[in-house]
Amino acid sequence: MGLAGATWASRLPQIRDRMDLDAAAVGLLLLLLGVGGLVALPLAGLLVTRVGPRRAVTTVGAFVGAGLAAVSTGFALWPPLLLIGLFVLGTATGFWDVAVAVHAAALERRLGRALMPRFFAGFSLGTVVGACLGALLTALGVTVSLHIGAVALLITVLTPVAVRRFLPRSAPPAWPPRRTTQEPGQRAWRDPRTVVLGLVALAFALAEGAGSNWVSLTVIDRHRTTAAVATLAYAAFLAAVTLGRWLGPLIVGRLGRPGALRASALAACLGVVLFAAGPSLWAGFAGTLLWGAGAALGFPLGLSAGSDDPAQAAARVGVITSIGYCGFVCSPPLFGALADRTGLAPALLVVAAVMAACLPLAGALRDTSRVVYEEATDGVAPGPLH
Repeated sequence: MGLAGATWASRLPQIRDRMDLDAAAVGLLLLLLGVGGLVALPLAGLLVTRVGPRRAVTTVGAFVGAGLAAVSTGFALWPPLLLIGLFVLGTATGFWDVAVAVHAAALERRLGRALMPRFFAGFSLGTVVGACLGALLTALGVTVSLHIGAVALLITVLTPVAVRRFLPRSAPPAWPPRRTTQEPGQRAWRDPRTVVLGLVALAFALAEGAGSNWVSLTVIDRHRTTAAVATLAYAAFLAAVTLGRWLGPLIVGRLGRPGALRASALAACLGVVLFAAGPSLWAGFAGTLLWGAGAALGFPLGLSAGSDDPAQAAARVGVITSIGYCGFVCSPPLFGALADRTGLAPALLVVAAVMAACLPLAGALRDTSRVVYEEATDGVAPGPLH
């Protein structure tokens, strides 16, 4: 999924020029991805619960390929088809995110340690590969349609192979589910902690989405550099996100989930300021790295915290992801409209303010799995996880 998103995003400067778009129009273009995700999310939890993560990801992989193929064909022949392709890609992303997060939460419970950031690191690694490939093919003069079309075919073929190592659907939970007479979906939306976790996910989705969508264009507009250099800045951002997520379990083990969130928010805040206000291109690259590393952990940590209760995991992941996706939906039109008035770099300072606002919410990420287990088993302490 990361490869799919970065493939088309790495060609955004060419798409902007081909369609003659200003910043506000680019924001509306990017909005299609977020709207597609929001359309999918109310159904994603139900689908994953019924068919399991393995079958859900296999099916969605075909839609990812179809969406990219539409973007490729639309760029070459008919721009409205490109818009349809982005909407399909966003819808597929929503289903994909919930399915993979539920699978990762099941592994976390089975192994008894933090793994969610590593799964997101896999996504981010795909974005790095996609961005670097995009920079290389842009420099070599490979056409946008050929590039995106080839990746669409690759994803369609390889996804069914990759999911063979997923846990089987019948894998038992690590402890008994909590007994309740309410529907999981109703409980999730009414649970204050789940809503706060969703707000944290929203803030970090806004930060990550702003970096993914606007770093390359900002570097071009602010530093008057080439599309290839701008794509390298985009790749640097994604590489920092990947590294932050890969190191996430170590950071969580040292600081705990709340401490890791506070450190991430501070790093992202400082990175955005350096990127938007730094005096040179090199300062911009340094800010990009700090911004990406800081934006890396908030979303996966929110999903991990929402999965502490295995009986409510799918429903709560759906709620958190639904709220979080509002960050991806709001980011393009928000920054596009602000950029038309202030320029892209000043508009991105909003991200720093949002990250600072996350600091008092970090307490919601405290681990509640032991409390959940004791309620489910009437106070009987759990045995070790193997």
